[in-house]
Amino acid sequence: MLNTAHRREITLRFLAEPSEVNFGGKVHGGTVMKWIDQAGYTCAAAWSGKYCVTVYVGGIRFIHPIHIGHLVEVRARVIYTGRSSMHIAVDVMAGDPKQSEQTKSTHCIIVFVAVDENGKPDSVPNWQPESEEDLTLQAYAQKLMSLRNSIEEEMHRYLPE
Repeated sequence: MLNTAHRREITLRFLAEPSEVNFGGKVHGGTVMKWIDQAGYTCAAAWSGKYCVTVYVGGIRFIHPIHIGHLVEVRARVIYTGRSSMHIAVDVMAGDPKQSEQTKSTHCIIVFVAVDENGKPDSVPNWQPESEEDLTLQAYAQKLMSLRNSIEEEMHRYLPE
């Protein structure tokens, strides 16, 4: 059996199917979000070796449409870890499988938390940047975390008590 614990990155590859079409004739955004969550979960579980839950999806950006029949690659990788949380960057690339070029279709950051058998947060292995790109991605995750905290503070002002 393949040991997947502490694997930082995964890529899912498949063809976009006709059942995934929206009214505009392209892959439905909800389908893309499902793929993102699946890849993110797989990455978080592979890194932590534990069951993980999605606690935040942020900054999802649909850049280019995905057409039926395109080869889709959903790349997820750990870019920051806390005590029990993992920030996962997810990029969705797509293109005609008869051609070598793919275009970035979607990007977002997902935060997962590892949980124990009682559903309580559980510790995860620490991830350390190993390259300049890793340092940039870690800084990106930390900046988004700060922005997210500011947004949450603002939102609480408008929530009913």
